[in-house]
Amino acid sequence: MNDADLLRYSRHILLPEVDLDGQEKLLKARVAIIGLGGLGSPVALYLAASGIGEITLVDGDIVDLGNLQRQIVHTEADLAHTKVDSAAHALSQINSGLKIIPVAQRITGEALDTLVSAVDAVVDCTDNFETRLEINRACVQGRKPLISGAAIRLEGQLLTVDPNVSDSPCYQCLYGKDALVQQDCATTGVIAPIVGVIGSLLALETLRVLLGIAQEHTGQLTTFDGRTSRWHQFKFKKRADCPICAVPSAP
Repeated sequence: MNDADLLRYSRHILLPEVDLDGQEKLLKARVAIIGLGGLGSPVALYLAASGIGEITLVDGDIVDLGNLQRQIVHTEADLAHTKVDSAAHALSQINSGLKIIPVAQRITGEALDTLVSAVDAVVDCTDNFETRLEINRACVQGRKPLISGAAIRLEGQLLTVDPNVSDSPCYQCLYGKDALVQQDCATTGVIAPIVGVIGSLLALETLRVLLGIAQEHTGQLTTFDGRTSRWHQFKFKKRADCPICAVPSAP
């Protein structure tokens, strides 16, 4: 780190959980953020400000007026632009030293596997259940930490999947092998600050994982009820029949 970095990240460096070595880890870290909407906005902003060295932004949508109620990385000037370009511009204004890789399309299959293999952690900020399952599969198979969040109405949730932790369950374990959840804020609605609450927590969890200070961070679902401002945590275990992370029985 140079003198400018020492000044920029001085509040991090003062923390014993981070220090110089931890900030160096963040500066070398590569993170993929999939989804640049309500959740992805605060995640991208905070990770850029925190000094993550390389961020891959993945989203196939363009900015429209209905996004601006909650997607704070975008502005009226970004209407009709791709979300990845809009977000990339905002992040570059915060941290010019950040390397940004924009991917303006939805990726699946081998392309997703390739992306996952090139980063140190993946933050899932999508609003589609099938996409979340596909990202979970890629992260489990690629043995990369996955930090996943969701928000709808006045409710939010977060969980971390870390295939490098023994017996860590995955996202599929939480819902079962045949689950299909069809809900999105376009039809159900979402209060604007709830995505900021969960998005900020996603960014914090990502930093904890990258710094190696996350403890007991797998096998639990954290939920937030915005009506009562109450948090809850629910434990869950790896499913023996999970098609993604279960170890096949010996023949």
